[in-house]
Amino acid sequence: MAKFKNLLYGLIAALLLTLILLGYMWWQSRSGIHVETKSSVLLERIQKVAKLTTVEGQFSEIYEKTSFKYFDISPFQKKVLVRVKATVAAGFDFNNLSLEIDSLHKIIYINSLPDPQILSIDHDLDYYDISEGLFTSFTVQDYNQIQVEAKALIKQKASESQLLSEAGVQGQEFLEMVRLIAQSAGWELKVRSRPLLKQ
Repeated sequence: MAKFKNLLYGLIAALLLTLILLGYMWWQSRSGIHVETKSSVLLERIQKVAKLTTVEGQFSEIYEKTSFKYFDISPFQKKVLVRVKATVAAGFDFNNLSLEIDSLHKIIYINSLPDPQILSIDHDLDYYDISEGLFTSFTVQDYNQIQVEAKALIKQKASESQLLSEAGVQGQEFLEMVRLIAQSAGWELKVRSRPLLKQ
């Protein structure tokens, strides 16, 4: 009889442990998926810049890349379809801008006014379709190359658009505003390299 009682207590304890374990597992599944992320951010360099963004353009492009190994048939192909969304900033890089100030005649000379250029591209990729063959698959290097090619595609499309010419127009308006500020202080602004403003 004592053996039976011990066996019964053991079964009850095992049943309770099983119920507690199942309850814990059920509670974990209801509370969602837990993801642990670790990150280390290092500031590599600080650089002084003198850039003026005059316009931003929003671009969206569908990028498709198909590559194959050995034969151009399905088991040897890999294909990716990506939507590239980007914000392209265009304006002027004034790092090499040369200013001369004639305090006697109260004239500010701007030498070597730069042409408008693309200053930055902030892009995101949305992968719509990734198809791998039986004998080919995408590697980390492939995904990195897709990033580089997508950014180059956006840069090309931005250069072909009216973004740079609009940046030039906005740059002229900015120089006109600077000229008016200088005039209100009793100074004159002159651009020597190319006459963006009518003197």
